[in-house]
Amino acid sequence: MPPRKRRTVYPPPRNATRPPRPGEPGGPGGPPIGEPYVRPTVASINLSASTGRAGLKVGDRVRINGTGLYAGELATIEKLASGAIPSAVVRTDAGRTRQVRTIDLEPVSAAPPAAAQAAPDATVADVPDASEG
Repeated sequence: MPPRKRRTVYPPPRNATRPPRPGEPGGPGGPPIGEPYVRPTVASINLSASTGRAGLKVGDRVRINGTGLYAGELATIEKLASGAIPSAVVRTDAGRTRQVRTIDLEPVSAAPPAAAQAAPDATVADVPDASEG
């Protein structure tokens, strides 16, 4: 006796409706249908970045704002580049370099080195005399 013929299975049609994914409108954890929905993978473009930040020059101390690598770190401007979006090559205090949009740089006042801040000046009264003891 020959084996039974297998049932033919067809893939769903391309225009078939599927249930919404989690986070999408109408899906679990998503906004109700009809409200504006911004996809999380869409990049937001800062249109004011093309103007750049005025007043920056090579050697200035800056703080890197925004998001991404080295955000919040202090750095020194090594090179400025003009273009559609002005940028600068900066070297962080940790010694790493990165190219950053000038709109993401915030000038900071020149501070003395960290070693000078940490160690207060020693006075003569604090130093023991060699004849004592």
